Amino acid sequence: MGLNKKNFDAVIVVEGKDDTIRLKQFFPGIETIETNGSAVSDEVLKQIQKLSESRQIIVFTDPDFNGERIRRIVTKAVPDAKQAFITRKEGEPHKKGSLGVEHASKEALEHALSDLHEVEPQKSDLTPAIYRQLGLAGGSGSRKLREQVGIKLRVGYGNSKQFYNRLHTFGVSLAELKAAVKEVENEK
Repeated sequence: MGLNKKNFDAVIVVEGKDDTIRLKQFFPGIETIETNGSAVSDEVLKQIQKLSESRQIIVFTDPDFNGERIRRIVTKAVPDAKQAFITRKEGEPHKKGSLGVEHASKEALEHALSDLHEVEPQKSDLTPAIYRQLGLAGGSGSRKLREQVGIKLRVGYGNSKQFYNRLHTFGVSLAELKAAVKEVENEK
């Protein structure tokens, strides 16, 4: 992909300095803004909103509870922000530390930044009944299936309700979801 300042005119919202260091290690020309944790200050939020007037905002937070909280706050303030995800496995620390972007490989970071999602809740045609029929809720293997489907679709993971809402939020169509479920089932 060769991310650099010339072909990547966006600002990436990350949680902290370690995320910035990791991204700049592989992509020196990119720009980040750090939320400094999950309690995004009004000052940082205003800075992100101001930047969004002239630059694309990409939310790239850790695949955990705090990362999702930051993602919701920033996306509410900047609805047209793009979303980048790494899987929990891609964000696992190699030795010590907590799950996060700072542990992801160059390949995982490149993939996440080249496969961006938009918030488009009006596009999803998924219903709760179909969601359950596909095995994503209410079954003994639902949790694992949601995790694997989230990896395939690169939309992250959540409990049953969170994942259902995330599929709607990112406008995942019924056809896309069925294809991902089928792919996961064929891998078994």
